[in-house]
Amino acid sequence: MSSAPADAPALQPPAGPLPLEPLDPKLTSIQPGGGVVCRLELAWGRVRRCWLRTFRPGYVRKMAALRKGDFNGCPHEVLDPRDLKFFRNQGGFYWEPRDDPFRWRDRIPFARVGLAELLVFTALTFGPAAALAAVLATYGADLGTPLLAAGWVLTAGLSVCGALAVWFFRDPPRRVPTEPGLVVSPADGTITDVDEVPHDEFIGGPAVRIGIFLSIFSVHINRAPVAGRVVGLRYQAGKFLNALRPESARENEQLALRMQETEYPYRRYVVRQITGAIARRIVCWLKPGDALARGEKFGMIKLGSRTELVLPREAGLTVRTRLGDKVRAGATVLAEYAAVTPNGGGGH
Repeated sequence: MSSAPADAPALQPPAGPLPLEPLDPKLTSIQPGGGVVCRLELAWGRVRRCWLRTFRPGYVRKMAALRKGDFNGCPHEVLDPRDLKFFRNQGGFYWEPRDDPFRWRDRIPFARVGLAELLVFTALTFGPAAALAAVLATYGADLGTPLLAAGWVLTAGLSVCGALAVWFFRDPPRRVPTEPGLVVSPADGTITDVDEVPHDEFIGGPAVRIGIFLSIFSVHINRAPVAGRVVGLRYQAGKFLNALRPESARENEQLALRMQETEYPYRRYVVRQITGAIARRIVCWLKPGDALARGEKFGMIKLGSRTELVLPREAGLTVRTRLGDKVRAGATVLAEYAAVTPNGGGGH
């Protein structure tokens, strides 16, 4: 835990809310890296829309009447909220929560954007494990001890892999602290870096960079560190180095969320979602202009990764985390700013 050094820059008069940046043209979906499961979901969507048009025309008309927005931001026809899943960051059509028949999926204890992967991974593990267990239970006596033992070991291994997939995609509720001036962790994991940055381009001055490593056992949902507005998003394709390697922060695929506080003093923050050797799918469903509450979910990184938070270094900042700390997204306080007023005064 540390406070700003004595020579830390004093708080400068804010410029006010920044103008919004255009959406990065590389962000054509909420999962810019694509992937096999993503393609399967999109293919299933084409089948589902055909079925709805053919056998449920009344439902299609009802959802069209409830639909809001004045243009279709998706590359396909939009019949109900499921068609928006991968294109929520493109704007356009939407449904009010009360009109969304699939809103209940947000309340289940698993990441909604990872449900397809969860179904595929569990089907590929628990399914063969159950079938193999049935075969071993029925014909085990005829297989001989070595084959029987190997079969049960394989069954156990498949079951463990399935359990890990279920554990990975969990989405537990979080109690978000409400005291003013707090900056909460954007990710679960272990603190691997707390560095001083002489100048950050978006922050506009000196900054503190906090790196968080997410193992395959961490919750992988990302949350907003402060209440703020999305100014812009920048995506960089790249490598898939181990997220513990320092160069991964520069060379791996990543997405930078650039946001600004919605109230004085309008501080700016950057949250970087960075892939790892196993995690190769960044998900972020935001677009410029979206507003976030502190601790609100905005995306995830699938299967182990790294998240970085860059915050302005100024007088009144106290960093409340250190190397090796275990943190939880939306709940663990990483830093705190002393209260300020528009005339430059402080105090809580």
